[in-house]
Amino acid sequence: MKNKIGMLALVASMVSFTINASTEIKFGMQAAAGSLEYQSAEVFSKKLSELSQGDLSVSLFPSAVLGDDRAMLQQLTMGDLGLTFASMGRVGLWIPRASAMDLPYVVKDHQHAQRIFSSSFGQSIREKMEKDHGWYALNTWYNGTRETTSNRALNTIDDFAGLKLRVPNAKTLLGFARLVGASPTPMSFSEVYLALQTNAVDGQENPLHTINTMKFYEVQSNLAMTNHLVDDTMLIVSSKVWSSLSVEQKKMVQIAADYAESFHTKSVQDKESKLISYFEGKGVEVTYPDMKVLRKAMSPMYAEFNADLGKDVISEILKI
Repeated sequence: MKNKIGMLALVASMVSFTINASTEIKFGMQAAAGSLEYQSAEVFSKKLSELSQGDLSVSLFPSAVLGDDRAMLQQLTMGDLGLTFASMGRVGLWIPRASAMDLPYVVKDHQHAQRIFSSSFGQSIREKMEKDHGWYALNTWYNGTRETTSNRALNTIDDFAGLKLRVPNAKTLLGFARLVGASPTPMSFSEVYLALQTNAVDGQENPLHTINTMKFYEVQSNLAMTNHLVDDTMLIVSSKVWSSLSVEQKKMVQIAADYAESFHTKSVQDKESKLISYFEGKGVEVTYPDMKVLRKAMSPMYAEFNADLGKDVISEILKI
């Protein structure tokens, strides 16, 4: 009898050890399987498994199968989901001053986005994210910069005058189009190619990889490197999941996150560099309007944003 009890205790301890030894972290995202974001998440997963010798594993849930970004952030708050992506600008839905990151020409490039993330401004937002919502931001990844294609060359801001520019139905991008002198024309993304092909609109704006994927270069002869919006996205972990990890495990997660960020950012930057040459090879004329002039045109938008907050947030960010 004693032997049986001893054996049962041994089995129970082995089961307990197996359960405790391997921690699975769920990682949800809107990006589709096969996308660069998904591939980079796989890099993160493999690196974490390697560092932890299999003690920490990551299950990927792409294509918004767990809901949209807001739903997944709510799941992080509850601790039902471990990881997801969200831009600091998107966090502006809950922390208004963070919306500054989504205004044209506020974020200059990925390096600037990283400095903002680590600055007192970024730190204050991240602390509020964790305190009020249970979201712990690990780092920020580069996802590309929005540029403008058109059926005529855009060398200066004056060339935008009267341009029917398709933009998403988002306040900041509608404002960008209006303030550079274009005629903002919101429409469904699925309708853009045909609208460009039939000249229902004169141009559109998107990251280079989207312009390539959607083959907009087939129906647009010009690409203006307007660099008006840098798309950086944070890798965010549920505070409940984060607090359940040991100090050593947290170090491993951070190392894996930084490793994956470097892979992802370099991949996006390499693709962007190659795509410019690719588009030129397809007969697309590439121009470089003066960004200082374009940024200055955004002054009314900045003034309105600062007035709403009662503080000059824009100047603070531009100085970082």
